[in-house]
Amino acid sequence: MAPIQKLTQQNNQRRQLRSSTIIKNDIKKNVEQKRKAESSPPKDKDLKRSAFGDITNAIAKSSNAVPDTKKIVNNGTLKPNPKPRIPLRTTAAALERRNNAANVTQPVKKAQVVVKRLPTLKKPELLTIPKKDDKKKTESPEKNKAEESKAKVEQMKKTDESRRKQNFVSTGTPEIIVEEKTVVKSEEPVVPPGVDDFDKENLHDPSQVALYSMDIFNYLKEREELFKVADYIDAQPSVTMWMRSLLVDWMVEVQECFELNHETLYLGVKLVDLYLSKEQISKEKLQLVGAAGLFVASKFDERCPPMVKDFLYICDGAYTHKELINMEASLVKAVDFDLGMPLSYRFLRRYARCAKLTLPMLTLARYILEMSLMEYSFIQVSESRIAAAALLLALKMKMGTGWTKTLEYYSGYTVEDIKGLTHELNAMLHRKPKEALATIRNKYSHRLFFEVATLPLVDVLSL
Repeated sequence: MAPIQKLTQQNNQRRQLRSSTIIKNDIKKNVEQKRKAESSPPKDKDLKRSAFGDITNAIAKSSNAVPDTKKIVNNGTLKPNPKPRIPLRTTAAALERRNNAANVTQPVKKAQVVVKRLPTLKKPELLTIPKKDDKKKTESPEKNKAEESKAKVEQMKKTDESRRKQNFVSTGTPEIIVEEKTVVKSEEPVVPPGVDDFDKENLHDPSQVALYSMDIFNYLKEREELFKVADYIDAQPSVTMWMRSLLVDWMVEVQECFELNHETLYLGVKLVDLYLSKEQISKEKLQLVGAAGLFVASKFDERCPPMVKDFLYICDGAYTHKELINMEASLVKAVDFDLGMPLSYRFLRRYARCAKLTLPMLTLARYILEMSLMEYSFIQVSESRIAAAALLLALKMKMGTGWTKTLEYYSGYTVEDIKGLTHELNAMLHRKPKEALATIRNKYSHRLFFEVATLPLVDVLSL
């Protein structure tokens, strides 16, 4: 009997819930109907403004109020009134006045719609096609100006052509004008008789820059005056000529160890001499100057220069990374950041190429020139002159020939100009070699350099 009692109780509860919900719904409907009746205004009063109607919210409660923007249609739907269209000719000032008037809270009068008809276009102006005779009358003045300017340009072209024809008839040569500038053809250098025109033979090779080679080396000769080294040994309290020779010998060894170019070695030695002629240093810092000179020169001439740690290693850890970098900055500042200085090795290669000398002959001249780097007495000699003297001495030692017209033309020096310097270089080779300065002699005694250091010397030099 317990389950049946439970079912009856559940049924009774459901009936009570249903009756209560029905009563609540009826009460709710009555309340809503009452609220709706209370909220609706009487018929003689105006309706509230719609959300997208008038611009202002302030509407005066008077008989002159603006009617509602929505109008009730017969079918019960609301239809918005069309917006008043602003005439096209309305100016900006009129629009501003209209906006200002709309913002003022004053009773607004009923809008009066004034319909204005647009002026009717004349049919003959639209439909008739102008005749050929009346074409000039209908064209705009801008088009007439363009045609006039075009006619002027054509007239100027005709006058230029007639002038050129007359010039061609009178002189027989056509006149070519490029941007109203007269083109002057540069005259080719006239090579004297008996001289091989080396640059003309290499015009087809773009790597030789044969058109500018002569000008380039003449420019380098002019720049030699800017890089003259003064006599600085007396001004250096701790540096002697012997110490300088040891430094250059060490720099040659570094050049061999790192397999640097010969231009790097010559530029490094030149930087050291220029720095010592301007700054005083102690003997403990002399090797640091040489390392910094090679470091800067390798950055300028080498494709893959050695690292800072490589130069610190070659100095046997005598200096720190900071000291080398500071010396590099001081060295570059001393030469005013101008590293494109003329070098004797560049002049030597130019002379040998123009004279079409063999590689063993060039190597012998290189040996003589490199030996002169260790001699302090040659630091004040110009680079182009000592290169010519080294080549003349090599010609006497190897072939027994003298200075040719070709070498005289391309170097700019005669035998009389380099005679005394050649004797000094020959005397340098005759000196007894020192064991501490044997790097260059050992280098050029190798068969890779044709063993030119072992060639017999000339006792009496007849030039």
